[in-house]
Amino acid sequence: MTIDWNDLSFIVRSKYRIEVIKRLNTPKTPTQLAREIGVQRAHISRALIELSKRNLVECLTPEQKMGRLYRRTSKGEEIIKYLE
Repeated sequence: MTIDWNDLSFIVRSKYRIEVIKRLNTPKTPTQLAREIGVQRAHISRALIELSKRNLVECLTPEQKMGRLYRRTSKGEEIIKYLE
């Protein structure tokens, strides 16, 4: 898979998107991510929505109202190699 440079550029423009995609090495909820990063959950939720729209992360439990689990997609895994 080739890296989409537009996606990489999109991620690095936001410290929240960078932190979220880096920390999704295992499935996590927005609340877990907010605690780990030390920011409000609203910032995490917005970053997850933005990353999901670009198919960089995916929700594993979309039917849940609370406690949804997210992980990186294979596209997100390719991007993370350039961030580390």
